Amino acid sequence: MSKVLSIGRVIARLLREAPRWRPTALADVAERSRDPFRVLIACLLSLRTKDETTGPASERLFVLADTPEAMLRLSVRQIERAIFPVGFYRTKARVVLRVCRDLIERFGSTVPDSIDALLTLHGVGRKTANLVVTQAFNKPGICVDTHVHRISNRLGYVKTGTPEETETALRARLPRRYWIGYNDLLVSFGQNVCLPVSPRCSQCPVAEACPRVGVRHSR
Repeated sequence: MSKVLSIGRVIARLLREAPRWRPTALADVAERSRDPFRVLIACLLSLRTKDETTGPASERLFVLADTPEAMLRLSVRQIERAIFPVGFYRTKARVVLRVCRDLIERFGSTVPDSIDALLTLHGVGRKTANLVVTQAFNKPGICVDTHVHRISNRLGYVKTGTPEETETALRARLPRRYWIGYNDLLVSFGQNVCLPVSPRCSQCPVAEACPRVGVRHSR
């Protein structure tokens, strides 16, 4: 590595390039609706599913129902048909209904804005909880998915073995002012440039500052 950049300068360079990249499905949902319920449901659908599938599936479902009460008026089969072919669509249809029932019974039909409260909902893990607080409520959280885990390690910013370890490391090291946008920025970067296999290092705005940890082949 010929030059070392602070994480702030790395993020600044990525932000300058980000408008050229395809936005993430969840960022698109959040930008267009600013509705915590839509963000939560879209997050649940996105698990183990590519963005190009998540976005259209979410929109098909929201045409049918966009509140917990309206969602509960749908059958499992109706939800399955709307969200297919997201991964594990049958399981997710049941999770959506259970979450909606929980929101009505325990939270007055309102999506909670804290990570701890969100984690009490069936099917909601740390990734989803962090995404909801950042994307829907603009509150600090660090969502670590495969892209954030891979790129944070590839840059040499953390040295961790699992996404859970990466979240802990980032919470200790990453300045709080970067928390909200970190996931969306790195996911977009990871989908467009810093690919899992054969990343496009020749197009990377921080290539000269990246140690390329774990990279065997690049373009």
